[in-house]
Amino acid sequence: MLAYLILFAVVLGVNLLPAFGPPTWSIIVLYGLNSDLPLPAIILVGASAAALGRFLLANGFRMLARHIGDKTRRNLAAAREAFERNRRNAVLALGLFALSPLPSAQLFEAAGLAGVRLASFTAAFFLGRVVSYSIYALAASELRESSFGALLVGKLSDPLAIALQLGMIVGLVLLARIDWHAFFDRKARNKARQPLRE
Repeated sequence: MLAYLILFAVVLGVNLLPAFGPPTWSIIVLYGLNSDLPLPAIILVGASAAALGRFLLANGFRMLARHIGDKTRRNLAAAREAFERNRRNAVLALGLFALSPLPSAQLFEAAGLAGVRLASFTAAFFLGRVVSYSIYALAASELRESSFGALLVGKLSDPLAIALQLGMIVGLVLLARIDWHAFFDRKARNKARQPLRE
């Protein structure tokens, strides 16, 4: 039981980081290779902790949203309305995103800032992570000789990983700065002007 609690705490802590945390899949893989715990249990505990960590991160950014300017708050409200209009497609896109190795912190930070309802958002993330962690864990036999420290240092010092994190942080800032009301109004006007096809 203690081993599961330690795994849960480590993964939760990593997923509370707003940026530059080690990828959770690496923890799942190394934990699976270096412990006697059954792999399905490791995957479920890891996915649960990751989902809870991202949910808490999003809620932290939701509280932070109270301290941003009115213009940014209006922009984020418009982004939330657009997300909730196409909720099914957005949750499906999140599920597919969760299958990818891309960092998800900034996605949850944006959801928190925009005030998106997080229950289905987090559930889709959890399901996607169960699948992706399973794939990584089952395909990781060549990592048996790796050490967690070497993998962690490699991921934290990889220029591509750093550039990706920085790019996603810039994307988060841009999300808040875009005038979504004007964007969607312009889009609606253009759609209304298009002639109906016979």
